[in-house]
Amino acid sequence: MADDRLREEALDYHKFPKPGKMATKPTKPHSTAHELSLAYSPGVAYPCLEIEKDRDLAFSYTSKGNLVGVISNGTAVLGLGDIGTLASKPVMEGKALLFKSFADIDVFDIEVDRTEVEGFVEAVKAISSTFGGINLEDIKAPECFEIERRLKEELDIPVMHDDQHGTAIISGAALINGLDVVDKKIGEITVVISGAGASAISCARHYVRLGVERSRILMCDSKGLLTKSRGEKGELNQYKMEFAQDRPESSLTDSMRGADVFLGLSKGGIVDGEMVASMADRPLIFALANPDPEILPEEVRAARSDAVIATGRSDYPNQINNVLGFPYIFRGALDVRATSITENMKMAATMALARLAKETVPDDVVEAYDGVRIQYGPDYLIPKPFDARVLIWEASAVAEAAVNEGVARIDAESFNLKEYREELESRLGLTRSVMRSVINRAVSNPQRIVFSEGEDPTIIKAAAHCAREGICKPILLGQV
Repeated sequence: MADDRLREEALDYHKFPKPGKMATKPTKPHSTAHELSLAYSPGVAYPCLEIEKDRDLAFSYTSKGNLVGVISNGTAVLGLGDIGTLASKPVMEGKALLFKSFADIDVFDIEVDRTEVEGFVEAVKAISSTFGGINLEDIKAPECFEIERRLKEELDIPVMHDDQHGTAIISGAALINGLDVVDKKIGEITVVISGAGASAISCARHYVRLGVERSRILMCDSKGLLTKSRGEKGELNQYKMEFAQDRPESSLTDSMRGADVFLGLSKGGIVDGEMVASMADRPLIFALANPDPEILPEEVRAARSDAVIATGRSDYPNQINNVLGFPYIFRGALDVRATSITENMKMAATMALARLAKETVPDDVVEAYDGVRIQYGPDYLIPKPFDARVLIWEASAVAEAAVNEGVARIDAESFNLKEYREELESRLGLTRSVMRSVINRAVSNPQRIVFSEGEDPTIIKAAAHCAREGICKPILLGQV
């Protein structure tokens, strides 16, 4: 009954009052004949001629610098599979909505009716000059690996297949903080991954860069552990072979015994309490299959009380959601006119999320989540999706990494991190912009401020924030 109600609500949401979820709108005045002569003929010829002389001027005279193409061939759409290009369009429009809502990035969604690598790559290359970046979406493995590799090599704008890298970047932050919470060293843990598709392989690669030993990553597909003996029998493609281990063939159940981390990127209900109970002390359980995780948090709790749990769902703590990644990664890349999205930029995003989770959570975020207390620990490893600070922290970290690595069209001398963070803050609205100017004035000449009721947790939090920002020198007064 609940599914029927959701279906009707979703269909009405997409249909009324206007079909679809996105629209375009002018950014320049156009209500007079003169304004139209500037927008189109004859005035439009002048920026055209300038761009002909210098292609980079397209960033100054057109919307290219804030425009991302969300491009798919519909071969691996969510949990729906290969449903084709037109049926995938609602998902691509949804992605566009998230880009705009969370990072103020404009999007054209483009559904390309090409399933072979060469045809898809050539189609995207032919339209690429329109965009400042390209987000590849819902393309099946293993073709997605070659498509992304080709486009990254052959284009001079950022290209990222979010299905591969988004989960890796976000779960990587959860892994760092989860290990901190349970007091384990990343170089000593064993990670079991259920699933061997694009996301799983990208996560494994990212975890290795974070410090997990490759030999301690046990990746399982539907037939069990990826092993070299299976590769010799022709059961594994070249991408799965990257994580094939030289050990006896075994099942997911066998692989989980004694493991420190379980990462689920497969299907719901394939893990039970006994499998969780067989893991090492204080395990991390990242059950990310949607809508039904590999094992529900309630089932994990019934099996053991020392596990730290994350899912892909919003109704449980520690939601590992790609919306914490792609909008802000592209925001940072676009703002410095990056030519690619590198491993260092992805790592910067992971580290920014991990650090932000340890900061005091502001009241407006708490209120967005029904006033529930949010504090770094087992139930709060990564920031919440509606935490506006993610834009400032993550986009600035990505932009700085691009500049430092030399893949930005803006050089290091021209890039000011403090000013860029303030620019990002201004995107969050007038109130934050005004407050930033007030804060800057306070920071330039910090004064001693007395806080009465200094034993109150809210007052303590406010004073700590002021001290951390350098706004003032707080003095707390409390009961003797």
